[in-house]
Formats: sequence, C-alpha cells, structure tokens
Amino acid sequence: MAHCILNANAKVQGLCNYSSSMIEVINALYENDIGIIQLPCPEMTIYGVKRWGHVKEQFDSPHFREQCRQIIRPIVDQLKDYTKNKYHIIGVIGVDGSPSCGVGKTCSGDWGGEISGRQDLMSIVNNVMCVKQPGVFVEELQELFSKNNIDVPFTAVDEVNAVQSINRIKVFIKENIKHQ
Repeated sequence: MAHCILNANAKVQGLCNYSSSMIEVINALYENDIGIIQLPCPEMTIYGVKRWGHVKEQFDSPHFREQCRQIIRPIVDQLKDYTKNKYHIIGVIGVDGSPSCGVGKTCSGDWGGEISGRQDLMSIVNNVMCVKQPGVFVEELQELFSKNNIDVPFTAVDEVNAVQSINRIKVFIKENIKHQ
C-alpha cells in the first residue's frame, strides 16, 4: 500500500484530503483479514516534508529511479519470501494523481526551474494535468515485480473521487481474495 494512505503526514503539505490515514481503505483490508505492507514514500525519502509539489517529468531521472529501486528492493524480498511460504499477495494500492505512486494516472506538466520572477508562471501551473500513465515509483515497482516473477494486480485510491474510489477498492479486494 502506498505510504501516504497509512500516513498522510508524508504528503506534500496542504495536499491531503484526510487526516492521518485513509481509514476506509484500512478498514476494508482489516475486515477481510488482509495484512498490509506499507511501501516507502520516495518523495518523502528523497525530499522530506518541506518539498514542493512535483510532476512526473521532474522525477523521471536516473537518480530518482535508482532511489526508487533501492527502497523497493526490501519489499520485493519480503514478497518473494511470503510467496515462497504460500501467502497470497492480493495486490498493490497506489494513489492516482501522484507523480510517484499513481497507477492509472499521474500528474504531468512542463514544471521546473526557478519560480520567482517567472512571467508565465500561471500558464505553467494551468498546464499541469493528470495523464493516463503510472507514476515513476509505480513504474519501477512494476519492473522489479516483473523481474522477480511477482504477478499481482495494481489499483489506486483516487482522492478526487474518494467515495467511488473506496468502493472500487472494496470490489478489488473481494475479487482478489477469490483468486486465493
């Protein structure tokens, strides 16, 4: 599960629509006797709490991708051990819109450089949008899963449509429990 679903404090300050954690998602897992592995937050790990909001293009660099792979490797090792010992991994839950943890959509735009004194700042801000792509962290997670023969479905919380999103995740959980 994406780090910020369990710990909203990892989000860019001011961007969270819920306090502390998204309890509805956690309860849905708890009610179905499903354990949770909290994925590390690459943005928090690399930039800390006082970071600005970013777009995917800013994270699409060799250094950021390598940092993602480094913090994912222990998770991949855990999943390999769980699988070897007959545990069923039902899936990964990301956060759509995130430039890191988006699954079906990510924040994208020509964002970068020094913002003070930019005459075209509002034009740049207005051109930031969500595109139908995974975030950088999810791309690296999917790649490492593929290389390690870990075949699990991905879904995501969409904080813009939280109620619909939570209902969709409940269906995702029920469907993937059936495949045990």
